[in-house]
Amino acid sequence: MEELLTLDDAERLAQAVLPADAWGYIAGGAGDERTLRWNREAFSRYRLRPRVLVDVSTVVTETTVLGTPVSMPVLVAPMAYQAIAHEDHELAMARGSAAAGTLLCLSTVATATPSAVAAAAPGAPKWLQIYVFRDREVSDEVISEAIGAGFSALVLTADLPVVGVRDRELRAEFDVPETDVPAFAAARSRGSDESEALSMFDAGLEWAYVTELREQWGVPVIVKGLVTGEDAELACEHGAAGVVVSNHGGRQLDGAVASLDALPEVVEAVAGRAEVYLDGGVRRGSDVVLALALGARAVFVGRPAFYGLAFGGERGVGQVLEILRDETENALALLGCRSPAEVTRTHATGPFA
Repeated sequence: MEELLTLDDAERLAQAVLPADAWGYIAGGAGDERTLRWNREAFSRYRLRPRVLVDVSTVVTETTVLGTPVSMPVLVAPMAYQAIAHEDHELAMARGSAAAGTLLCLSTVATATPSAVAAAAPGAPKWLQIYVFRDREVSDEVISEAIGAGFSALVLTADLPVVGVRDRELRAEFDVPETDVPAFAAARSRGSDESEALSMFDAGLEWAYVTELREQWGVPVIVKGLVTGEDAELACEHGAAGVVVSNHGGRQLDGAVASLDALPEVVEAVAGRAEVYLDGGVRRGSDVVLALALGARAVFVGRPAFYGLAFGGERGVGQVLEILRDETENALALLGCRSPAEVTRTHATGPFA
């Protein structure tokens, strides 16, 4: 397998091996893909402010998320349908994430069950992302299995009440691999007759569900998919332990603000009451430390990990994550920081036009 130098290499190799329909799903965004582009471009609107003559002979990338130790402030985002990329699907993603020493967030609509993922990477930290089915028992069964298998937090995706306009997916004729998704199979077995699988999700969720989740399951709840201070405030009021600043990778509302641009507003609104994570556009270790400087505890990466899975399975995922870890260590040293904990708002300036 070809060794990678950058995450762009991973994207190139993945596109070369993936069928056109799978590539359209993984790489595409909503509408004219403005928000998809802005997520990446936003990192060019800020500048790092490195400090010099700091002893960086020893630099560590380790940190914690909700008290869980991880090897770096880079987590693996929830991604659906991983069997379209590799025959070992989420099991390889879990093993690659575990080998890199970081946390995996598993999608509700994964092509492997939570218990199978836990068995593939025993002892590795894992969170479960939640899509809420209109038949709540379907969601509850997935959650119960995950918590029983050692998943330690729930990540409620809040920005998909309906599916965005995804033209690239439609042009590529991507079909949801419904029969490969245990949660969809469970919903069908319970009588769901929706013609579109994603129409099984509940479009009527409100903030009270955050409190309900926390009280019902007794684990931390993180709200993913907000980009405003107003929603960050509501998340805190309803007991969220964390928030993920995210626009769903540019796959939902085209024209929505870039995740990085929304990060400072959300951090200010949270005011230390919950951990804040960034999702969207991260491709370099310097991106990671910029997000830390703007107030994130850690970042999620989605597409790059998917690319690694596509061309190299478990090893490809590990390569992508190790590149990010090495680049993050390098960026920390050049910034004059010996650990993620030393990165502060003084280490960044902007935004600039």
